[in-house]
Amino acid sequence: MSGTATTSATAQSAKMKKDESFLGKLGGTLVRKKKSKEVSDLHEEGKKAINAPMLPTGTDIHPEDTLLEENAERIMLDPTSRENLKFKDLLKVLIDWINSELEEDRIIVKDLEEDCYDGQVLQKLFEKLSGRKLNVAEVTQSEIGQKQKLQTVLEAVNEMLRPHGWTIEWSVDSIHSKNLVAIVYLLVALAMHFQAPIRLPEHVSVQVVVVKKREGILQTALVTKELTSTTEMMMGRFERDAFDTLMDHAPDKLNVVKTSLITFVNKHLNKLNLEVTELESQFADGVYLILLMGLLEDYFVPLYNFFLTPESFEQKVHNVAFAFELMQDGGLKKPKARPEDVVNLNLKSTLRVLYNLFTNYKNTE
Repeated sequence: MSGTATTSATAQSAKMKKDESFLGKLGGTLVRKKKSKEVSDLHEEGKKAINAPMLPTGTDIHPEDTLLEENAERIMLDPTSRENLKFKDLLKVLIDWINSELEEDRIIVKDLEEDCYDGQVLQKLFEKLSGRKLNVAEVTQSEIGQKQKLQTVLEAVNEMLRPHGWTIEWSVDSIHSKNLVAIVYLLVALAMHFQAPIRLPEHVSVQVVVVKKREGILQTALVTKELTSTTEMMMGRFERDAFDTLMDHAPDKLNVVKTSLITFVNKHLNKLNLEVTELESQFADGVYLILLMGLLEDYFVPLYNFFLTPESFEQKVHNVAFAFELMQDGGLKKPKARPEDVVNLNLKSTLRVLYNLFTNYKNTE
């Protein structure tokens, strides 16, 4: 082997050792980084375990929760409450009411969180109900503009409701952050204050997750929020009708009223060889109500407009709602009873509807 070859081999060997040394260092760095990440992950996992020992199952801590200022709190609807049937029913009643009120504005609400947070719908609804025009921009895309609009709307609402003893359960931030509970509280208050022609479901409660930061640590708790109480309490600000008094204080006279109403409806239904013996059940599917309206107003209701032999709950609700439309077409006020109440055999609701017909058509032959 020549001296040149020996020198070349020595250089190559030195390079290999250097490469091995570099790879070793790199490997060591990678291992250290991996261990560092594991320690970081473990620390984060421990932090979450400390911060949220009481967090309800199925509820996640949002990234923004960790950014809460000291003593600040964030409220979220518990996922199980979102599926509560009575809560869903309340949402539907409120959505239908808003759409009915804003029909002339061609506004259609489908989702309270997505459609109410920017203040546009709430502005239009308040203006329609109160007859007041608010000094706000019609369309606002920016977050600042939306919050300014909400501020103006909520100031007007709060100014109107506070003298009547309402507890303000909403704010600009809660509405704009799409807090469904705050939005529902606001809409229920407006519906009750303005005597909306709707029947709110009774005893609707939901659970909310309250996240608070105390001494740098997140604390969570489940809190129950009552959105509606009994109809009597909710409508206490309104004029109670004859059936509230009758059923509360003179149940013995109830049969007399029922007999009078049965006589009234049979006077007309007998023309179609139909007869009613039970008010609660025989009007629950809406068919007799529709036929009765046709007889009272002297027109034939096309069969394709309703279900003659309804089978599902939805078909029955459709029929009763259609009967209500016919009543409004005849010049009657929209019934305060909900179609769902009539379908569910709620006697007071059915009596209200029939009594309204009786007072308007008792002299009709």
